[in-house]
Amino acid sequence: MRKEFIYRNEKLTYSVKRSRRAKCIRLSVYSDARVSVTIPWLASEKIAHQFVLDKSQWLLGKITHFKNKKKSLIPEASWRDYLKYRNLAMKIVRDKLVYFNRFYRFSFDKISIRNQKTRWGSCSRKGSLSFNYRVVFLPEPLCDYIIVHELCHLGRFNHSKKFWELVSKTISGYKEIRKKIKVL
Repeated sequence: MRKEFIYRNEKLTYSVKRSRRAKCIRLSVYSDARVSVTIPWLASEKIAHQFVLDKSQWLLGKITHFKNKKKSLIPEASWRDYLKYRNLAMKIVRDKLVYFNRFYRFSFDKISIRNQKTRWGSCSRKGSLSFNYRVVFLPEPLCDYIIVHELCHLGRFNHSKKFWELVSKTISGYKEIRKKIKVL
């Protein structure tokens, strides 16, 4: 359901989503300036609206940031591009996993390439690795970082100090690369 209100002469629009798994309210701002509020299943929409009002200044700043952001060289996730590039992405990911796993020796179940809007990769507890097809557009150091990051989750399923020690084994300067990934 779409809601609108005016804040400092700006019309802000947001959608409300209910989730049975949500324990708290979550506010999301996407790169196309869409705003979404996720609320627990039994929470009232008045609480969601009050939350958005309380965060209006922050929200306006984020929306302005995304509107002013230069267009990325990495295309938005589209189904046509996904079909065009998924095989290349799979080859790149497999080759890099084979290379980097020589250092780690982790076992993994399967690899999948997906058309995701908000994630570069993920790792399941069963050992399945999933990557965004758009890794084909990344500079090699960023692509390497994403692949190593997910590979290291097979050794540490968290972001603890020991996890980052694993990442640093093959990705020097991972902190700087991580900052670059966050702005994409």
